[in-house]
Amino acid sequence: MNLYHLRYFVTLAHLEHYTKAAELLSITQPSLSHAISSLEKELGVKLFEKEGRNVVLTKCGQVFLEDVQQALSILDSSVSKLQMTGSGEGQIDIAVLRTLSTQFVPGLVRDYLKEHPRQNIEFRFHNSTGLTPDMIEGLKSRKYDIAFCSKMENEPTVEFIPVAKEELVLIVPNGHPLCAREEIDLSETLPYPQIAFSRRSGLRPIIDRLFHGCGGQPEIAYEVEEDQAVAGLVAAGFGIAVVPHMALLQYMPVQIIRIANPTWERKFYMCTLKDVYQAPAINDFKEFVKQHSMV
Repeated sequence: MNLYHLRYFVTLAHLEHYTKAAELLSITQPSLSHAISSLEKELGVKLFEKEGRNVVLTKCGQVFLEDVQQALSILDSSVSKLQMTGSGEGQIDIAVLRTLSTQFVPGLVRDYLKEHPRQNIEFRFHNSTGLTPDMIEGLKSRKYDIAFCSKMENEPTVEFIPVAKEELVLIVPNGHPLCAREEIDLSETLPYPQIAFSRRSGLRPIIDRLFHGCGGQPEIAYEVEEDQAVAGLVAAGFGIAVVPHMALLQYMPVQIIRIANPTWERKFYMCTLKDVYQAPAINDFKEFVKQHSMV
């Protein structure tokens, strides 16, 4: 079905006059008549009938007009959005680990928009489980354009660009025997029940390796998925935990203890798919992030 014929049909339906419609469309009247005849032949119904010197829609034509106008409106809107995207505007869909969602990523977006005040760019932040594997899966399914999360091994189609880092610390509830310590060797925590990250978390294998290097694994009291949930259980007295040194800890009833040995820093990454088309606005924001990374 010819798209031009559909637009001719809508114009004629509104003007109800072949000569006026042809003039508005900048085509000849025979060309318009041929287009409408072709459309009617393809559909197998009459769309117009004569009424004096004018034409009016048949009942079938009235129904068809509603659907065609809706379809053309959707198409025109989509074309407009793509044209904006191609000119450096449009929408950027982002997934963010919650530990990066309070300051780091919002700060990057704010600073980027300040440097590009004339660009019509909408950033959309998507809720997720907060786990890196789910964000990477969202990238692959094209749900997200960019994900700010941890690094995953064996992901050859994903580009991981380090943008921020965070050290691991030990947190204990107020009143715990280790409260008075300012720093600690990780092996000294082995006698105490601990809150661990679930095995789906990118941090779990890292922390397990740190403990393995210390000569043992702690007793696991609970396993949970997110940083905030781990800290919440510690604050409630269910155990101690090794967690990223996130800003949230300053406002919780826990003591933060530096881990003197072994030392380790958690890195965060900006993740995008390799070898796929990215709109100009996305590439521009990626370059901005690279220039303003903390690593």
